[in-house]
Amino acid sequence: MRIQMMRFGAIGLAGCLLAGLAAQEPDTWNREAAAAYLDARQAWWMDWPTAARDRGTFCVSCHTTTPYALARTALRTGATGTMPGAVERRLLENVETRVTAWHGVEPFYSDEQFRPPKTSESRGTEAILNALILANRDARAGSLSKITRQAFDNLWALQVPTGDAAGAWPWLNFRLEPWETAAAQYYGAALAAVAVGSAPGGYGSTAGIQTQVARLREYLRREADTQHLFNRLTALWASTLLPGSLDAHQRQAIIDETLRLQREDGGWSLALLGTFERSDGTPLDTGSDGYATGLVTYALQRAGVAPDDARLVNGLAWLRRHQDADGSWPASSLNKDRDPASDRGRFMRDVATAYAVLALTAGS
Repeated sequence: MRIQMMRFGAIGLAGCLLAGLAAQEPDTWNREAAAAYLDARQAWWMDWPTAARDRGTFCVSCHTTTPYALARTALRTGATGTMPGAVERRLLENVETRVTAWHGVEPFYSDEQFRPPKTSESRGTEAILNALILANRDARAGSLSKITRQAFDNLWALQVPTGDAAGAWPWLNFRLEPWETAAAQYYGAALAAVAVGSAPGGYGSTAGIQTQVARLREYLRREADTQHLFNRLTALWASTLLPGSLDAHQRQAIIDETLRLQREDGGWSLALLGTFERSDGTPLDTGSDGYATGLVTYALQRAGVAPDDARLVNGLAWLRRHQDADGSWPASSLNKDRDPASDRGRFMRDVATAYAVLALTAGS
């Protein structure tokens, strides 16, 4: 009995320390600064020559453009600022242009420029990101647009029907962590599930796509246990929007493993969400960062972790405490030791800022 009382006392003390730390943190963050940072970076990306594609369009990236679209929508709340600004409108128009001209526009990366199968990888990747961005926009409006339906038609046409990858899509592999590797095919499929589950009007229950949706759910469940935690966290998020993407045991295992990796300062480290190694041989930054902490706290909230859970409270407090003066949150590359002040070096800061925004607005 005495040992049991001591154990409960230690647990209670730990909870009090976590709650006490969170209570000392600022309870606000600068939404306007975050929006300004995201707008500036997306505007830069849209005019960056390297991102330019045919017909006056630009590439839709996993690090700057896609997270920007998700976060910018989340920031448009209240009586004012409910309509997309100029930067966001330009992005959405770019996606719509590529969706409507799908069979005429060139892929982001072609077999001729690089090597096979870059054309099919590009098409699969873009089809997922286009559907995700437009479904996210339409979810706010409450109705699915004709162009978004076309984006989903493009998506389903490229789904792998048979074999080990049945239910997934071809996905870009440039050996760049965590989004462009062989393992990232699962990440892409999880984003497709987010898109389907986000689409308004019960799109995911449409009779004509049930074979494809079932195939997607089966792939996510079947392959989940072989994935690193970064991929599984994305699948956890997807499972909150497209039920059946994971089973109850898988969901709880992801939550439990994630919570065990929380650092003493309340945050999480992207480097610890997988077995990553930099190609230049430099050591990974294993400190808490905005991307991992934003992704984790957003996914945990979506998965139903109690708002007053001390571990979640402390993670959100870490985000409030670490927003920089320019409105962004810190994160570093898993691939190289990049200059954090350079444009390429800020790619990870871009996605960190977007996911910090998603986490901090999730309960509002």
